Amino acid sequence: MHKTRLALSCLLGSLLLSGAVHAAEALVPPKGYYAPVDIRKGEAPACPVVPEPFTGELVFRSKYEGSDAARSTLNEEAEKAFRTKTAPITQIERGVSRMVMRYMEKGRAGDLECTLAWLDAWAEDGALLTTEYNHTGKSMRKWALGSLAGAYLRLKFSSSQPLAAYPEQARRIESWFAKVGDQVIKDWSDLPLKRINNHSYWAAWAVMAAGVATNRRPLFDWAVEQFHIAAGQVDSNGFLPNELKRRQRALAYHNYSLPPLMMVAAFALANGVDLRGDNDGALGRLAGNVLAGVEKPEPFAERAGDEDQDMEDLETDAKFSWLEPYCALYSCSPALRERKAKMGPFKNFRLGGDVTRIFDPAEKSPRSTVGKRD
Repeated sequence: MHKTRLALSCLLGSLLLSGAVHAAEALVPPKGYYAPVDIRKGEAPACPVVPEPFTGELVFRSKYEGSDAARSTLNEEAEKAFRTKTAPITQIERGVSRMVMRYMEKGRAGDLECTLAWLDAWAEDGALLTTEYNHTGKSMRKWALGSLAGAYLRLKFSSSQPLAAYPEQARRIESWFAKVGDQVIKDWSDLPLKRINNHSYWAAWAVMAAGVATNRRPLFDWAVEQFHIAAGQVDSNGFLPNELKRRQRALAYHNYSLPPLMMVAAFALANGVDLRGDNDGALGRLAGNVLAGVEKPEPFAERAGDEDQDMEDLETDAKFSWLEPYCALYSCSPALRERKAKMGPFKNFRLGGDVTRIFDPAEKSPRSTVGKRD
């Protein structure tokens, strides 16, 4: 009996130690984020003026204002007002992504210093932290966090350690990312299932990027939990019920749901959490259904209420940037890899920049695409 108790005690101690070690492990991104900085000669462009840190209310008009329940009819006046008011946020998203890509490719210190100056200015002013917001406003918050933290990850984890000379700026920026991440969690938690759609998936990606950038396990865990919910929404045929509600844009919004879900899955796997089996392989099933729908959209039209599908968005190659993490997570066919190569390289600021260089650095293509806001 004594030996049995001793064995059980040792086993329990081993399990507890194993759990403690796992909990203490630092969060990491996929291996592509460790790429060194290319060092080339030349001067970086002059650093543009920092976009005015957005500290006001995140209350914006929706570009679908006045639309019906499908939220698929563009209101041009509302969209113009939205673009004008959110201009500083868009400017820092695109600007940071562009400067980080340029720095990683050319190694010019000016691009790095300008990136950090922009992020530090927004961090010091506590930008994007207001608790006064509407749905469009909280959407902008999570998109911005994903863009900025996603780009920053390339600097933080590069084997060249470009942030080593800027510890105070890095500390302030990461502290800000953590605060914005906490607010994004508050924004998008505890929603009824009928309201959980692509916005929640993009929130999960933003919080995942911030969690890994700041090594905060609660953020990582929340993002994984949102993935579980998303996977549970995918039906046996690979459809998302809440995206089917978009009627003529159902296929486009299924496609739009894939980039954040693929990024969350890739980051989770890098940290030992394999989400590909969730709900009997829901992520792969969703991706396969979307790829089939692009070639033959009739099943989407039928499931979306006999609405012919609007294919305009799907004619933009950047909308398929999710193929990079997808082909890193799954065994893509030679035909799909060839198709991906023709469409890429993929550069999507909402995913942190040059997605191809991160997930398929050997791929060289003369074409370039830059993601557009949805």
